[in-house]
Amino acid sequence: MAAETQVDYSTANPDTLTKYKDAAQISHRVLETVTGWCVAGEKILTICERGDKLLGEEVAKVYKGKKVSKGISHPTTVSPSSFVTPYTPLSTDAEDAAMVLKPSEVVKIQLGAQIDGFGTIVCDTIIVPSEENEDDKLPGREADLLLATHYANELLLRLMIPPGLLASGTDEEKKKAAAEKPTTQSKITQLLEKVVKSYDCNLVESTTCWLFERNEIEGKKKIVLAPGEGSKGEGVPEVGEVWGVEMGVSLGSGKVKTLENRPTLHRRTTITYGLKRPSSRQTLSEVVKKFGTFPFSLRQLDDERAAKVGVVECVRSNVLRQYEVVADKDGAAVARVLSTVAITKNGLVRLAAPPAPDLEQYKTDKKITDEEILKILERPVARSTGAKSKNKKKKKKPAKKAAEEEEGDSSEEE
Repeated sequence: MAAETQVDYSTANPDTLTKYKDAAQISHRVLETVTGWCVAGEKILTICERGDKLLGEEVAKVYKGKKVSKGISHPTTVSPSSFVTPYTPLSTDAEDAAMVLKPSEVVKIQLGAQIDGFGTIVCDTIIVPSEENEDDKLPGREADLLLATHYANELLLRLMIPPGLLASGTDEEKKKAAAEKPTTQSKITQLLEKVVKSYDCNLVESTTCWLFERNEIEGKKKIVLAPGEGSKGEGVPEVGEVWGVEMGVSLGSGKVKTLENRPTLHRRTTITYGLKRPSSRQTLSEVVKKFGTFPFSLRQLDDERAAKVGVVECVRSNVLRQYEVVADKDGAAVARVLSTVAITKNGLVRLAAPPAPDLEQYKTDKKITDEEILKILERPVARSTGAKSKNKKKKKKPAKKAAEEEEGDSSEEE
């Protein structure tokens, strides 16, 4: 009998990166479409339902006839204003189901697709169109919030690159750079706080970046930004890994509170338990079959009302993890972005990421002045692989230059 072949699921296997990129393309297409649906007066529930339907349709188009699992790695969620966590209401909860988007509201859209267990999740923050921003110019505090989020995210991505990976110069200089210790998580938080405070904003408490693995979006490593009580990060990013990199910024204190809204987002854990209630066993069986270990909304199950009952014992016995609905403690607007990135020998590749913002539309008198921050933002995120950058625009300031250069580098890497 032939020995079973051991499959390499690391990013060293080109097939792994291909599947990540194929899933990312789906995530990007659906995010773009869902963003267009986010207009004043539209129900959040309707947007989420349409988004999941579109995710399912797009996933069905790829890897046809192949024995490869595929599906949604994160349901469509639309989080209004002060909401921090992904939000997806149920049709059977009348008050939440009636919630609509407001003009000029800060909204977070999150979703994702997976192929063969390789999930890509992306989140973007937008401002709901209104008369105030119909000319694409965004004045005031919303501009401060989005700029703070953008530059903090750019800084974090650069700080995640292993020391010396992109070093240039002599062999001795490269060796010296590689010998440097990775930036500690406390130092990362300190640097990010400098960025957001430049725009009179604050980091959202305990914003967490996770190591992604096959069928797992909360791996053995994590980076916790502005950690709250009892919250602590573990490990450092390394070449060959895929991470979900999240940035959360608030116009308030950044402290959070749990809302009374029903938690509707769940995920299966690795814990096994003999469930007693038939409704619980039926709910878990459907979850395992449809979603594996990826997050799901109760509204995605066949019988939403039955799921609301069946999930109770599953959560109590820790077979399912329940994601509470969390918001800014002050009720202030929150922005959040999430990118799925791969760390390769040539640097950081953005597999799934929010679209690069048009920084010219944000009108504010605030800016980053800290030299250490500006110097880090000027670093590339990836080594040039020989392709000519299409970006020939003259840069106006170091921070903006970093963002624009990065966009070119990322496209080269892919």
